[in-house]
Amino acid sequence: MALRPGDQIVHKAAWLYYTHGLRQDEIARRLDISRASVAMYLRKARETGIVTIAASTELFASDVLSRRLEDRFGLEAVWIADGSAYPDPEAEVPSLAASVFLSMVGSGQRVGVAWGRTVYAIADAMTFADLKDVTVVQLCGNLGAPYSYRPDQCTMEIARRLNAKGLNFYAPLILSTETLATALRAEPVIREQLAGVGECDIALFSVGFADEDAHVVKCGAVTAAELRALRRQGAAGVIAGQLIDAGGVPLDCEYNRRCISADLTDFRAIPKRLMVVQEEAKLEPLRAALAGRFATHLVLSRTVAQALIDSPAGQAG
Repeated sequence: MALRPGDQIVHKAAWLYYTHGLRQDEIARRLDISRASVAMYLRKARETGIVTIAASTELFASDVLSRRLEDRFGLEAVWIADGSAYPDPEAEVPSLAASVFLSMVGSGQRVGVAWGRTVYAIADAMTFADLKDVTVVQLCGNLGAPYSYRPDQCTMEIARRLNAKGLNFYAPLILSTETLATALRAEPVIREQLAGVGECDIALFSVGFADEDAHVVKCGAVTAAELRALRRQGAAGVIAGQLIDAGGVPLDCEYNRRCISADLTDFRAIPKRLMVVQEEAKLEPLRAALAGRFATHLVLSRTVAQALIDSPAGQAG
């Protein structure tokens, strides 16, 4: 997948122009080249077919660090955004992830979508695709909190970008009792939707914190005190609303038993699972998700990638 050195600046110029919408003079300043060179590189990109989503994202998968992460964690592909190719470095991971995701989705496929700030940022950065017969499925129950990155909002926004049909869960993420959660999972509509998770062709998700900053705390699914207790039981991260331990195993706890979400065994049966992580603070949950083999493909920032490779605990599970 490595690019020839002479092609890298062509790819970067094309990435900035076609994906991020920078003007040619802005690209010239960012890459420290002349505007005439930018025009020449963009022409070469069009003539040689570089201007495709797949080819553009290749630039971010050609890094030696990507290969090391793939080998260590048994991943099919890793893309690393180093922040140097975009005026707002924090926006590059969602933008890159959106392009990678679009390159992985095809007509006629079933797409599973989790939730959270990262997933919604990806949806917001995604260009519109005219795909046929695509269905986007919400992977966990909904939240009452007024966030734009609620599960239903993430699902429907991605469906809109893909010209796809969106399927929302008409159930809350967390029920008040295990008995009520068990009964709701048995309802035909919910049972059918949960059973269809394993039929997805691709999943898009991030891994969440298992601390006071977690979305499950902010949305009211669990209190900070309850989550501290769950931390003492071994909670290390959140996947599709459910808690996992450091080894990537779903936590045997009342919270998970009250959760309306995809069975994580079915989740791992999805052939392509794209995980996106931007914050270095997510190193612990990221390691847990990798130990549990939840991801087949990974997009992350260079800071997180380096921290992951340097971490003494950064071994495949």
